[in-house]
Amino acid sequence: MDIVLGVSNRHVHLNVEDYQTLFGNTPLEIKRELVQPGEFASNLTVTIKTEKNCIPNVRLLGPLRGYTQVEISKTDAYQLGIDPPIRDSGDLTSASLVEIIGTNGSIKKECAILATRHIHMTKNDRLALHLEDKDEVSIELGGKKGAILQHVKIKEGENYFLECHLDTDDANATLAKTGDRVKIIP
Repeated sequence: MDIVLGVSNRHVHLNVEDYQTLFGNTPLEIKRELVQPGEFASNLTVTIKTEKNCIPNVRLLGPLRGYTQVEISKTDAYQLGIDPPIRDSGDLTSASLVEIIGTNGSIKKECAILATRHIHMTKNDRLALHLEDKDEVSIELGGKKGAILQHVKIKEGENYFLECHLDTDDANATLAKTGDRVKIIP
């Protein structure tokens, strides 16, 4: 089965308390809808800072969550001088310490991770593919620098749109882009 690819750039998810610290009463507005239902790129950005360096203009994604998380690539991690773990969204075990700077304030948290490669799918999609939630599969990317990538986690959700998410490092290494198609390898 062909699955659409979404390349995920660095971004931030915030909880309500941290949002208020960083942005005060500034409304969280939608800049553009994302493919996954209910998720969006907001009108706001932050700066991610460490002792070594900083990355400005990191997009805040909405809606607000129950946790604060910074998702970066390994290339970003080198630039920041940190070594974040590969984690599923929401798993901040051993996450790297970063400072997040907004327009009204800043916070320091152990919340920076490299996101696990994953495929969003509904239960019906999963059953049709004879997979279990949280299974790991391999995917094949075509093109001039095609590749097989391992350790792609199945992520089931009631309203998910069938889509594979890779970070910018994986996409750049294979010359892949959002909208390309990938195949799950049986």
